[in-house]
Amino acid sequence: LQTEILRLQGFRPANNSAIDLGLGPILNSFPDHTFPLGAIHEFMSDRPEDAAATSGFIAGLLSPLMGVTGTSLWISYSRTIFPPALKSFGIQPDRFIFIELQKERDVLWAMEEALKCAALAAVVGEVQEISFTGSRRLQLAVEQSQVTGFVLRHNPRKENTTACVSRWKVSALPSEPIGSETGDALPGIGFPQWRVELQRIRNGRPGIWNIKWVD
Repeated sequence: LQTEILRLQGFRPANNSAIDLGLGPILNSFPDHTFPLGAIHEFMSDRPEDAAATSGFIAGLLSPLMGVTGTSLWISYSRTIFPPALKSFGIQPDRFIFIELQKERDVLWAMEEALKCAALAAVVGEVQEISFTGSRRLQLAVEQSQVTGFVLRHNPRKENTTACVSRWKVSALPSEPIGSETGDALPGIGFPQWRVELQRIRNGRPGIWNIKWVD
């Protein structure tokens, strides 16, 4: 019964836990200790550096989600991602279809249509605002296709209620030099580190973690 309730609330069955997203203890915050696939996740950022950190964190999630053959869409009206940087997270840029539109409402429309395509691994949409009705339309789309959606809200005017399964806020932390943990640090910038705040998760437990992406 609990599994069926979670399914009705937008969670994919736990048999998708075979996909290891590398989240470690963060998984304890999710129902069945499984990152909700086939759902819409909302990310908030107030500053450009936080938007960059958010894109990096999402790229880290997409890398195992897309595997070696998956394709995803990245839709925006003002793209913030630098495609060649995706290689740092094990993703070739040509595995993405980048769509740039002039109006935010067109981004939401294109995202809704893309989320209906079960052949995609994921759809990322960059917007500033999204209404409860708009987010509900996205959630209804993925409940049929089981595609995972990520809504990146840059500098939103208000943190309104949405139908998204989760709400996150990611901010950048200073990186540690590579090899610092062994006392044999190399010069230059180390692997990126983020402060990841899970502000809301349906049927789960919010939390805050400091994490690092390691290639």
